[in-house]
Amino acid sequence: MNRKNRLSICAFFRKMWPVLFAVIICVAAGCVQEAAKKDITTPTSSGNKPTEATAPPTPEIMEPDNTPTTVPTAEPTVTPTPASTQAPTPAPTSAPTVTPAPTEGQKDAKLVVIDAGHQRKGNNEKEPDGPGSSTMKAKVSSGTTGHFTGIPEYELNLIVSQKLEAILLERGYRVIMIRETHDVDISNSERAEVANKAGADAFVRIHANAHDNSDVNGCETLCQTKNNPYNGDLYAKSRKLSETILNAICDKCGCKKRSVVETDTMSGINWCKVPVTIVEMGFMTNEKEDRLMATDEYRNKLAEAIADGIDAYFASQQ
Repeated sequence: MNRKNRLSICAFFRKMWPVLFAVIICVAAGCVQEAAKKDITTPTSSGNKPTEATAPPTPEIMEPDNTPTTVPTAEPTVTPTPASTQAPTPAPTSAPTVTPAPTEGQKDAKLVVIDAGHQRKGNNEKEPDGPGSSTMKAKVSSGTTGHFTGIPEYELNLIVSQKLEAILLERGYRVIMIRETHDVDISNSERAEVANKAGADAFVRIHANAHDNSDVNGCETLCQTKNNPYNGDLYAKSRKLSETILNAICDKCGCKKRSVVETDTMSGINWCKVPVTIVEMGFMTNEKEDRLMATDEYRNKLAEAIADGIDAYFASQQ
């Protein structure tokens, strides 16, 4: 090759050098990109399935007050432990206790209905104080209370009444108890009606007294007057029943004898169609009598005395 040709080739390469350099740079960049692609999809150890790129975490959603939203967790279902079974509280009853029908040997036995006065809870609803009366009175009260012992009258009345029942049954009487529990609701007219329907030979109502003056003491009984518009025809028998019981109590118990009080203001008397008396055993406002009536010994005396008075009444009717 002559000198001229060599000079021409050198001049060509000098002119083409920038182009060649650019080509070399482009080829190198392409190789770099290809290598990057291979790094992203590197085969797993199995050599088959490529590993997916992990997605960026979702940002936590915040409530307007910037408190994170919390998905409520359901409460676990808990099976309750069965509670101990409690017996239901019995509802008040108005049914009186009636002794069985008389046997062949008891057909002539006298029937005494005993009313233990009052009840645990009074009933202030109104009822006529006698058949057809326009005068209205509370159906029944809970009575007084021992001012020195704190014993409710309705409790004292029932205790003595049950003792009286036992004595009368032992003496051969038939007995109906108006109540044998404190949780009843029986009005005064309803008590009288029990005695009426039973055809009682005597209706004895057991009570205790009260007075504003704590010095007042003694026993008294009550019956209707002979002019009572509802049952004046029973006055003589009721008066006699009241007298014999009052005398017997004062004789046996040694208490002051007050009197037989005749009154037409008592619903439990006015509704009666049988001989009736209210026995006021003593004053719960008097310390001596209140404390005496709290003793079992004195209660036994009272019950025995009332039974003696009933005996004396029936003896007087022969």
